[in-house]
Amino acid sequence: MPTPDNTVSLLIGGRVHSKWTRYEIDSDLLIPADAWRVDLGLPEGKFPPIVTEGAAVQVRIGAETVLNGFVDDIDESVEKGSHSLSINGRDGAAILTDCSAPIFTAKQATLAEVVANVVKPLGISKIRIDADKARTADKISVEPGDTAWDTLVHAAEANGLWPWFEPDGTLVIGGPDYSKPPVASLIMKIDGRGNNLISLRRTRSMAERHSEITVLGQAHGTALEGGKHALKSTVKDAGITVYRPRIVVDHDAENAEAARAKARKLLSDSRLKGFTLMAKVSGHRTSDGVLWQPGQRIHVVSEPHEIDGVFFLMARKFQGGRGIGQVTMLTLKEDGVWVLDAHPHKRKHRRGKNSSAGLETVDVTQ
Repeated sequence: MPTPDNTVSLLIGGRVHSKWTRYEIDSDLLIPADAWRVDLGLPEGKFPPIVTEGAAVQVRIGAETVLNGFVDDIDESVEKGSHSLSINGRDGAAILTDCSAPIFTAKQATLAEVVANVVKPLGISKIRIDADKARTADKISVEPGDTAWDTLVHAAEANGLWPWFEPDGTLVIGGPDYSKPPVASLIMKIDGRGNNLISLRRTRSMAERHSEITVLGQAHGTALEGGKHALKSTVKDAGITVYRPRIVVDHDAENAEAARAKARKLLSDSRLKGFTLMAKVSGHRTSDGVLWQPGQRIHVVSEPHEIDGVFFLMARKFQGGRGIGQVTMLTLKEDGVWVLDAHPHKRKHRRGKNSSAGLETVDVTQ
């Protein structure tokens, strides 16, 4: 019989396993490594010999791959009348977070060269950079003890970008595409008609919001030109009416453009932390049969919250097992806020179209 569309299975050592008492599959654009966990009973006490620490794993839902990674931990428990096994692991980002970056120094290095120098020695060869352009760094120095992930993030953020892994194991350096149409509508009406949300929670916070962020930078002198000092870029959030300024000194901001990208990134991070929608839905797919995946845009209508708008799917968690059925937890953020300076190749419209409402930018170079 063909595998049902929503059957969660693991492909390990050429064999497929799909009988679980419980499972969880996480994916979050802001957390380095996507994670998975499965629990199963062993009524006959037979431990699968091919399941070992470090074994390559492909996590599937139906015929679709949702994660490529490795086994991290195996927990086997034997009690009177029961024998159970718990296995968990992460995707390809795990080795980048766990291991140190190769030590190197490079001058006039492009983003592609920096990424390749960091990840290829660790076995990652599938790389895609989704950006119209990327700056060339005057000098890159990786110090002993720097993790590969931190080095990768540093290089990506210098270009207003962010790294993540696609389900097929491709490392992507890019940003969201806010021109994509919403993949689904989530509805919660007071009379219950047409509702498809199990629950919806909204959280708003002022704790880490700022009315403006100023980044101060400087550029070291080179053989071709002298050093630059007092580089300054200020980004204002018109959504904050209370004066809450923040000043950041960034020694890696070598010009006004780099200082501006850093300021916009810091302000977008503060806005991301200030608003969250947590939605719980049945199953693992949209009404059109598409698996929920971070990076999607979703239309949300909630009469109790007085919400009717499009939001960005930052994270999702698939859950299932005996007694709980199949559900998905969706973490939604404001649309158009995250990684504002990322520009995928396929985007056709002008640069300003990707800007978030309520943000005003002023750059000053002295």
